[in-house]
Amino acid sequence: MKDLRLMKGNEAMAEAAIRAGADAYFGYPITPQSEVIEYLMRENPAERTGMQVLQAESEVAAINMVYGAAGCGKRAMTTSSSPGVSLMAEGLSYIAGAELPCLVVNVVRGGPGLGTIQPSQSDYFQAVKGGGHGDYKLIVLAPATVQESVDYVKLGFELAFKYRNPVMILSDGIIGQMMEKVELFEQQPRLTEEFSWATVGKKPDRDSVIVTSLQLQSEEQEKVNLRLQAKYREVEKNEVRFESYECDDAEYLFVAFGSCARITRKAMEMARGKGIRVGLLRPQTVYPFPYDAINKLAGQVKGILSVEMNAGQMVEDVRLAVNGKTTVKHFGRFGGMIPSPAEILNALEQKIIGG
Repeated sequence: MKDLRLMKGNEAMAEAAIRAGADAYFGYPITPQSEVIEYLMRENPAERTGMQVLQAESEVAAINMVYGAAGCGKRAMTTSSSPGVSLMAEGLSYIAGAELPCLVVNVVRGGPGLGTIQPSQSDYFQAVKGGGHGDYKLIVLAPATVQESVDYVKLGFELAFKYRNPVMILSDGIIGQMMEKVELFEQQPRLTEEFSWATVGKKPDRDSVIVTSLQLQSEEQEKVNLRLQAKYREVEKNEVRFESYECDDAEYLFVAFGSCARITRKAMEMARGKGIRVGLLRPQTVYPFPYDAINKLAGQVKGILSVEMNAGQMVEDVRLAVNGKTTVKHFGRFGGMIPSPAEILNALEQKIIGG
């Protein structure tokens, strides 16, 4: 029997974490994602599944607790919002360097600095380009619905363990705070497997494992980096996800992700009502990015508008994908402002059609 509920995005992700068989959650309250830890504290998943939940003293502490649990081969996760994720950047780089699986959720708010508590997509660079030091990548999933927020928690853990790599769900204050009907997946068992790469102490049948991202010899560090880059090429080959709408006959193209894609889809419908044949491509993974799909459409359309709630970040990847085949422009509201479908349609007409 389907388990259908009306749930707020943040609370739905928290319930999904329990059902995904997470072993541990470490986090710290920050608007607009505090409902995640509040729900987990209220639900007391230790009694349901044995999942441990702890409010850390800071985001720095939280990500390093995740590092420790991940190093033991456990499903560990944290959630935060923009400034909190900035504090986690060093830890995320360490986890990526140590090749450990974990799940991080960023419910993005406006920045820079402490900014505002209103929704934004201004953390795209931080998520996709690596917000910490070194040559590393996070696998980044970009939900546009509460249902996808739920599904991506389960998928995120699967990808994290498949590639031994941190996965980020790049949500925002709209999706985290809105309520929608969701279908919850069945309870998944917690991990019982003992991974060869996990540190579980020395045993009679195996040597102890040292988990580290430190290599003092340059030659050894280069080997680590080469291994990481080979892994990222595999991710790019196998894990690109996107949706396209009305693209078969499109003369123009919108590219938008997350909550902004929902608004842009309405703008697309309005444009088609005026006889403007425009399609929409929505990246569901912003790393790996759907370069090939956009490049293919670029040969068909007269222009592309990248619609974002920021000053222009994903547009750089759109331009790389297009590779000069057609015009690419950006339209964005930022600082917590949300674009309307009419504004997006007007931007298309002004920047692309009449530009």
